[in-house]
Amino acid sequence: MKKPELLVTPKCVEDIRTLAEAGADAVIIGEENFGLRLAGEFKREDLKKAIEIAHQYEVKVYVAVNAIFHNEKIEDLKDYIKFVDEIKADAIVFGDPAVLLFVREVAPTMKLHWNTETTATNWFTCNYWGTKGAKRAVLARELNMDAVIDIKENADVEIEVQVHGMTAMFQSKRTLIGNYFEFQGKKMAVENRSKHDNMFLFDKERGNKYPIFEDKNGTHIMSPADICLIDELADMIDAEIDCFKIDGILKSSEYIVEVTRKYRQAIDLCVEDRDQYEEQKQQFYEEIEKIQPVNRPLDTGFFFKETVY
Repeated sequence: MKKPELLVTPKCVEDIRTLAEAGADAVIIGEENFGLRLAGEFKREDLKKAIEIAHQYEVKVYVAVNAIFHNEKIEDLKDYIKFVDEIKADAIVFGDPAVLLFVREVAPTMKLHWNTETTATNWFTCNYWGTKGAKRAVLARELNMDAVIDIKENADVEIEVQVHGMTAMFQSKRTLIGNYFEFQGKKMAVENRSKHDNMFLFDKERGNKYPIFEDKNGTHIMSPADICLIDELADMIDAEIDCFKIDGILKSSEYIVEVTRKYRQAIDLCVEDRDQYEEQKQQFYEEIEKIQPVNRPLDTGFFFKETVY
């Protein structure tokens, strides 16, 4: 039985080494200009250093180029892809066909992972992008477990599933928070708008807090709870899902490293000693629960729910 790749999102170059030692097989990094909702900002020199360190540990590096691109960014996009290829990234994560076309032109040997976060909901779509050159499809977070396994059984490409962390609920290219404050005549009073600070939309009826932040890609509203599937890995491992992703956006480096360590232990145990995993999986869950931020409950997302749109 094969082990799925454990993919993690570091916050900075210094995290690469500690995440490798904690058991990460791959990391996804990038620059805000080109990638969506990254745990940390990696400028060009940071990308280069991160790849050098990761490859020393035989950890793969995937560069996020999955932003929504308008015409004015196209020339910059071509140059960025060329740079990512030159520094020997292991794959580019994309959603826009413009990225695919530029990769064909300037980096034809670069591997591609298709990730739009929302539209990978059936194997026909995954296989379509496979025919265009993608080696992997990242499934929508709104799928239940049966749908995930069904897609894997029929997919001609690798399948990646998020198993931990918050998920995006809404994005607008507009700076909605800034616009709101400006409408009130408080332009200079806008604070806590970045993902480095705590700002929430509060749903009083349900008692939910939705993290919200702005960056160069617009406004993002995130889920009120974190997915945690550390005690539900067996079916996906048996189905041979290719990659499990831990998303560390809005979390500390220490948290991401510790969660990575727990998932490494759980994956290894689930593959090598299933009975032992079944005995220990609740303990893994409880250990993660102890380090959760007080306003971030754990749940299983849509994995065991009917999807409602």
